[in-house]
Amino acid sequence: MIVEAGHFALILAFALSLVQASAPLYGARRGDAALMGVGASAALGQFVLVALAFAALAWAHLASDFSVLNVAENSHSAAPAIYKFSGVWGNHEGSMLLWSLILSVFGAGVAVFGRSLPQKLRADALAVQGMIGAAFLAFILLTSNPFERLSPAPFEGQDLNPILQDPGLAIHPPLLYLGYVGFSIVFSFAAAALIEGRIDAAWARYVRPFALIAWSFLTLGIAVGSYWAYYTLGWGGFWFWDPVENASLMPWLAGTAFVHSAAVMEKRDALKVWTIFLAILAFSFSLLGTFLVRSGVLTSVHAFASDPRRGVFILLILGVFIAGPLALFAWRAPMLKQGGLFAPISREGALVLNNLLLTTVCAIVFFGTLYPLALEQLTGEKITVGAPFFNLTAGALLMAIAFVTPFGFSLAWKRGDLLGVAQRLTVAFAGGIVVLVALVAFAHRGPTLAPIAAALAVFLMLGTLSEVVSRAWRRGASIGVMLSRLAGLPLSFWGGALAHFGAGLALLGLASVGFGAETIAMMKAGATQSVGPYQITLDAISNRAGPNYRETFATMTIRKDGAFVATVEPARRAFAAREMSTTQAGIVTLDLGQVYVAIGDPNDDGAVAARLYWKPLVTLIWLGAMAMALGGALSLADRRLRFGAPAPARSSAAAAARGAG
Repeated sequence: MIVEAGHFALILAFALSLVQASAPLYGARRGDAALMGVGASAALGQFVLVALAFAALAWAHLASDFSVLNVAENSHSAAPAIYKFSGVWGNHEGSMLLWSLILSVFGAGVAVFGRSLPQKLRADALAVQGMIGAAFLAFILLTSNPFERLSPAPFEGQDLNPILQDPGLAIHPPLLYLGYVGFSIVFSFAAAALIEGRIDAAWARYVRPFALIAWSFLTLGIAVGSYWAYYTLGWGGFWFWDPVENASLMPWLAGTAFVHSAAVMEKRDALKVWTIFLAILAFSFSLLGTFLVRSGVLTSVHAFASDPRRGVFILLILGVFIAGPLALFAWRAPMLKQGGLFAPISREGALVLNNLLLTTVCAIVFFGTLYPLALEQLTGEKITVGAPFFNLTAGALLMAIAFVTPFGFSLAWKRGDLLGVAQRLTVAFAGGIVVLVALVAFAHRGPTLAPIAAALAVFLMLGTLSEVVSRAWRRGASIGVMLSRLAGLPLSFWGGALAHFGAGLALLGLASVGFGAETIAMMKAGATQSVGPYQITLDAISNRAGPNYRETFATMTIRKDGAFVATVEPARRAFAAREMSTTQAGIVTLDLGQVYVAIGDPNDDGAVAARLYWKPLVTLIWLGAMAMALGGALSLADRRLRFGAPAPARSSAAAAARGAG
């Protein structure tokens, strides 16, 4: 009965989403406050019902109810509880239910926390959010029912895909969906503003917190996904420019541009058309990612489904929710009044340049991802657009963004002093040059762009720190006064500084990997291989049993100059239910770098194929991503970014610090 109750709750949620999509929209046109208020109640009700449906499916997985097709195909009675629960979204049907749950969470968030919003804007935004919810709930009920029953029920399930039996499944998809779906509410606010025909600085203030939430979660989701691929797939890579990886990168790029553009709109009431367009674009790319994963147009370790009917349905959703708002945008854009003016050399001008570069990168990734798919569908010809293309084009532009960022962060609003900023960045520029010269002179390996990327990373980090110092330092000022000035800076400034510094950390980590080392060898017990500055000895190969797999693992000792450093245990796991094997890399973090070892299946003579990597500073990639997400959270905590919250009075020192910036 619990499963049937969950299915019924999903049907009721769909019906309520239709009410949410229509009543407040009609009420806003008629000026009926009661009808506009229905949107908030419907959004809360939809959230409760979808949450009940999700809980019912989770119960079926945890209870190993194999009479439910979704459970029978994606679970096993011997699987650990964490994989039973995360297996709820480790499949197409369950992942779409998670998508709808998060969608309803954001709608409920507007209903609860958006009471200070203009009534019409709130009603229209909830109506658009209801339309999106109705579309995806209809998709689930008509093509992807997670509650479908099996009769007779099998005695045992087919088990979850072994690649997904990892803690990464419990973390990566929810974080990624919070980012993907989080941009839906930004999209809804944009559509609502276009419907009402009123877009101003207050709108940017209302929508920016939601954009920061989505952007921060998407940043974390991409980072966790890259680390999961890094240690699970066994080839030592954290980014392969896979089409589905690119599908998560595109909304992140558009979302990054939107967050910066919304800041200009909030500050100067400018870039209205551009900001609305980016809001539509960010969620459109999220929908595109959903289509790529579930349409069957590509084969990927990320792909959940290959049913063409589902692909057609999602393509229809994609067309409606992209073409509709773009048509509305084309109609309303000429009516938007020009906002505040600013000089080309200003923070606004730098942010415009930054956004142009980000959207160009986004266009390159879009073209490189979809062109091979389109060509294959039209002509049958198969081509591959891989890392060399993306690194040379998108990579080069991202490095240009790294160079521009410190200037934009240091320039004043409206009109800036480029020469003065360049003087303040002298130390940062010198640091970058020193790194570049040192790497070119002493490092004879690695990609050509790696030294340039490392130098730009150092320039970006030092440039960010120089702006923090310039906000506090004054000739003759005491330490106490400087600390007081720093304490008076708004959290949004600290958030921006931390995010930019984190971007520099991540770029430095990416660049440093190019100076790593790799060794591939057949090893027997007692054999030693060198990789980078370390020597790795295979001590023994053993077997052990897990809850639903058998594992062959190697015990290895890592030494440096003869001194013991650590032990590592790479493994191969065999899952009988799925008749699949997975690689479990052995990883040891040493001085922000990592020794990475992956093995194959042992030969009859006891030898095993081993891939040994030394990746210096690789952990900075994920530490930088976490710093970026934390920067978004800090900006979100600023009172000035809360709905209608007036900024509190500040001390004279704080005011002076702000004025100096």
